[in-house]
Amino acid sequence: MKKLLFLSWRDIKAPKKGGAEVFTHEMLKLVDKNKYEIVHFSPKFKGSKSNELIDGVRYLRKGNIFSVILWSMLHYFKNIKDYDYVVDQCNVHRFFTPFWVPRKKRIFFIHQLARELWLRNWKKPFSLIGYHSEDFMTKIYNNNITLTVSNSTKKDLLALNFKDEFVKILPEGINFEPWDPSEFFKKDLEYTFTYVGRYAKYKGIDSAVKAFGEFKRMYPNSKLWLVGKENKVFKEDVLLPICRLYNLNVDKDIVFHGFVSEEKKLELMSRSHAIIYPSDREGWGLTVTEAAAVGTPSIVYNSAGLIDAVNQGEAGFLAKANTPIGLLDEMIKSVENSNLYESVKKSAYSYSKQFQWSITADVFEVEMDNIEEVIS
Repeated sequence: MKKLLFLSWRDIKAPKKGGAEVFTHEMLKLVDKNKYEIVHFSPKFKGSKSNELIDGVRYLRKGNIFSVILWSMLHYFKNIKDYDYVVDQCNVHRFFTPFWVPRKKRIFFIHQLARELWLRNWKKPFSLIGYHSEDFMTKIYNNNITLTVSNSTKKDLLALNFKDEFVKILPEGINFEPWDPSEFFKKDLEYTFTYVGRYAKYKGIDSAVKAFGEFKRMYPNSKLWLVGKENKVFKEDVLLPICRLYNLNVDKDIVFHGFVSEEKKLELMSRSHAIIYPSDREGWGLTVTEAAAVGTPSIVYNSAGLIDAVNQGEAGFLAKANTPIGLLDEMIKSVENSNLYESVKKSAYSYSKQFQWSITADVFEVEMDNIEEVIS
């Protein structure tokens, strides 16, 4: 049996967990526990337990996002003989394992580089520090076995002198079987578009609202649904002024659904004409795959990760320009060309069938079985 130590700044129960944390947990809970013992080390958060077993994965928590690096080092050195591999999960935060873990035991796991997201989401001087230091801090891992989730991120890593044979892609997964077409909800009579995700600048929710404002001038009965935990400040300062600019009636033209159950989310997705996902950068774009699995194609920016999720435009509508007008053009195309819409919808559904967490876990096990051969 191999014992693996996963290091991350968040875990599956962390209040600010995101797609990366879901990916890790869903994959690890399905790996063969007769072959692998998994320990996940991350910071504490309010109400957290310092030690708990979740779905066969041992979660240890200590320190904050800064001190957790030192605590994880102490844990590793105290148990150094027990661990076969240490997985440094990079989601902006990292554990700098090249400085304290032998190369033969190191694995680097990164969903995406932040790149322009530094400038979009952080204030100066942190944005500039992060933007200009990210490549350097990533390059220190370029001699490691590396796991990532899309060809887009692999290309970014190869440009930083990572070795092609060292970078392995783990496929994304969804936590439900794609619905049978007979289970799809009927589309709403009015053209209805949906944004699903966080209220963050880089996610492009403001671009989605602007594109819809333009679209509604052409199709007055259309609607936009916004699904996801609301950020009241962002809503008041950014989204409502856009609504006023386009004379959008809140709760009629544009509906803030807020956080909803998984079942309700899939229902809203299935009833929608299309999902709008104008993110600047993603590791993959799980929402795109989930929507496709319930019979709805997505309209996305031509961004890293999202390109992969729509299979280079074969399984979704890919904006030619990453602007609200670029989205608008694809929205118009989706409603005015019914044959194209049905073709893209069918392709998206077919593409979604290959993404299951059980497959992700199987691929991870294969890569782990071959790791010694690759390193040598």
